[in-house]
Amino acid sequence: MTPETTARLLITCPDRPGIVAAVTTLLYNHGANVTALDQHSTDPEGGTFFMRLEFHTPHLDLSRAALERSFHDRVASQYEMQWTVSYAAPPKKLALLASRHDHALLEVLWRWSRGELPAVVTGVISNHPDLRPAVESFGVPFHHVPVTPATKADAESRVLELLEGEADLLVLARYMQVLTPAFVDRYPNRIINIHHSFLPAFAGADPYRQAGDRGVKLVGATAHFVTPQLDEGPIIEQDVIRVSHRHSVSDLRELGRDIERTVLARAVKWFLEDRLIVHGNKTVVFS
Repeated sequence: MTPETTARLLITCPDRPGIVAAVTTLLYNHGANVTALDQHSTDPEGGTFFMRLEFHTPHLDLSRAALERSFHDRVASQYEMQWTVSYAAPPKKLALLASRHDHALLEVLWRWSRGELPAVVTGVISNHPDLRPAVESFGVPFHHVPVTPATKADAESRVLELLEGEADLLVLARYMQVLTPAFVDRYPNRIINIHHSFLPAFAGADPYRQAGDRGVKLVGATAHFVTPQLDEGPIIEQDVIRVSHRHSVSDLRELGRDIERTVLARAVKWFLEDRLIVHGNKTVVFS
């Protein structure tokens, strides 16, 4: 199976008998071959049903657009589905925003360079010039857009210009600026941030210092979708590491960087592979 013939269907609907049979039967009748299927229900009696289905398309007896219309008319409308179908090719466009910290950004670029992240990286935008050599060593365009309190509105406008048509997914890889609600609304459920704490604990600025002041025994990282409410968007992935009274705030930052790298990379990969469904302020992750 190749990306050119791989399709993915994500479904959310009220749970009731017959959903899986209806979906797979329609695909089979039109020549599709189901190669992966995962599902979850909050309650088989009146709950919400979620499904991710991957299928192979080279032997379809109709066009992709016609298949989607048939699915809507014969299945989705009957079962009150919210659904999307996407295709592995062409790969999604990925853009990144970063400031001076390089660990999360370079982890994503390194995995992408090894073919682990199925995307076209269209560029990195930063409010500082420091990361230009590292980014350009991957053959990725680097754009420096300075930000000050006086120029924030103009800077956001410039960032949006650079992103126009270039970002199916926008990743904040330790971008130390708060995006305005107007910016966030341009990319609903398409901006992923890495926050250096185990949310909802220690939201906002300097979470490692907050954690050190509280004497925590665990520090963590959270990848989440960005919403207008700071650090409150749907959580995609989290991880933690044990610490003790012997660790300084500097130690916590050093230990936390490794978690930030892997948590962000996993979240980005799952988005690119269409493994995420947002439901309210939660996510269903078919990892």
